[in-house]
Amino acid sequence: MENLISLVNRLQRACTALGDNGEDSALPTLWDALPSIAVVGGQSSGKSSVLESIVGKDFLPRGSGIVTRRPLVLQLHRLDEGREYAEFGHLPRKRFTDFAAVRKEISDETDRETGRGGRTISTVPIYLSIYSPNVVNLTLIDLPGLTKVAVEGQPESIVIEIEDMVRSYIEKPNCIILAISPANQDLATSDAIKISREVDPKGERTFGVLTKIDLMDKGTDAVEILEGKAFKLQFPWIGVVNRSQQDINKNVDMIAARRRERDYFAQTPEYRHLVSRMGSEHLGKVLSKHLEAVIKSRIPGLQSLINKTIIELESELSRLGKPIATDAGGKLYMIMEICRTFDGIFKEHLDGVRPGGDKIYNVFDNQLPAALKRLQFDKHLAMENVRKLITEADGYQPHLIAPEQGYRRLIETALITIKGPAEAAVDAVHGVLKELVHKSINETVELKQYPSLRVEVGNAAVESLDRMKEESKKATLQLVEMENSYLTVDFFRKLPQDVEKGGNPTHSIFDRYNDSYLRRIGSTVLSYVNMVCGSLRNSIPKSIVYCQVREAKRSLLDHFFADLGKKEARQLGKLLDEDPTIMQRRVSLAKRLELYRAAQAEIDSVAWSK
Repeated sequence: MENLISLVNRLQRACTALGDNGEDSALPTLWDALPSIAVVGGQSSGKSSVLESIVGKDFLPRGSGIVTRRPLVLQLHRLDEGREYAEFGHLPRKRFTDFAAVRKEISDETDRETGRGGRTISTVPIYLSIYSPNVVNLTLIDLPGLTKVAVEGQPESIVIEIEDMVRSYIEKPNCIILAISPANQDLATSDAIKISREVDPKGERTFGVLTKIDLMDKGTDAVEILEGKAFKLQFPWIGVVNRSQQDINKNVDMIAARRRERDYFAQTPEYRHLVSRMGSEHLGKVLSKHLEAVIKSRIPGLQSLINKTIIELESELSRLGKPIATDAGGKLYMIMEICRTFDGIFKEHLDGVRPGGDKIYNVFDNQLPAALKRLQFDKHLAMENVRKLITEADGYQPHLIAPEQGYRRLIETALITIKGPAEAAVDAVHGVLKELVHKSINETVELKQYPSLRVEVGNAAVESLDRMKEESKKATLQLVEMENSYLTVDFFRKLPQDVEKGGNPTHSIFDRYNDSYLRRIGSTVLSYVNMVCGSLRNSIPKSIVYCQVREAKRSLLDHFFADLGKKEARQLGKLLDEDPTIMQRRVSLAKRLELYRAAQAEIDSVAWSK
């Protein structure tokens, strides 16, 4: 079975390349779920020497004050054979075979982020991978050394900043804590033990490492600590003997240093019985074995997280929509598909699948009838108005039988007022259709990606509705004019003939227009107008639906589609002017999804092979 640590290292490197390291709080990250080991200790506790002993290389910057000013994520990869080398996450295609150059690059990259002078720190990690036949598969995170006071030139807040940074790593339940404490100081004052106890009070994920054992005062030893009597942890304490400053100055290599370390524990009587579990070489093996066991126990949880995150990533990618096509044909097809989606939503509103279409029926069933009632034809056909219009229609020649011209004028002046409610109904339905267009645009998720296309589609739809409104207004007013232009003959044939029998021809013509006669004319005209009004009440909605609603369902974007076909790729591209942040987000999510699917396949294969 493939080494589990190698698998996790590979996944962590992929996370690093994609920035999937906890910086995006919107989604859970694989990085946080993968077990790792954080190295914690006070300044000058020997952290750097412990790390170099595990790696077997002198590669970390040294100096006074805060040397480690950024987290260093150190991934060790064991090679079966070949020359050892190092790679940085920020320089992925560059191999370092000179570890002095590695030290310089760590220092330079730290300065690039924090500035020179060593006064500030940064939470942005440096990622370093080392490939060597002399290491065990392991991932270690070297954190800035804890300090109690700020030195000259450093902000007072740096003490809290370092502690907060360290805490942000070690408080995660998947983090194994490597607590470094110098043996030549009182363990009760150990910064590493203090902060480790706060986040891991039972010591279930803390490994204690005791450094500088060879520098203890004569007559004293660290046996009680190493045997777990002075301060008990769940895992045995491990003592190490680092290179002295003189060894470092003389460039004593790590192989010789490890040999001296073994000899020290084997030849010192107080530690001889502990020699099998002392030394940096033993520390590396213990950590590697423990890390692999932790990873194995976390596999079900990792699988669950990965599966859940894949679903969330797919959901968000679906919400963000498809990426923009590169060719003109693809762009045109994409725009057409988005427009069809919008058109489908608009039709659903009209057909009652979505709310809003009922407002058109409300215009026909309430608004139009109410407007027609407000016309008050009975006042228009009051006796004085009837007398006036009948007389004016007769002109110099009084009517001989029935006042036909008077009837026509009365009817025409009454029916002409119906144009107002008819136009108002057309405008009201136009307003409802525009409202449904805007609502449909807002409900078309794809249009939210492309502001220019959204505006163009909205404008094109409203322009179509405006054209349909004008056609509808013409057709609807023609209905009124038709009623004016030809009266229903059968209705008037039933009227009694106005033939005066035995009348005195010398009487004034006004004597013929007594109140009873005029009331009868007004009543007859009112009956006819009400009959026509009732007919128009039914035919006006039909005209409006035919000219506006039906056409809107059939050809709302026809003109827009015709114009689209004439556009070049550059013009189509302007319509698909997606917000760059959304484009960047989609690319990022797609890469993360690819990472998680690959992780899913790899972890599943490991789980099945167990």
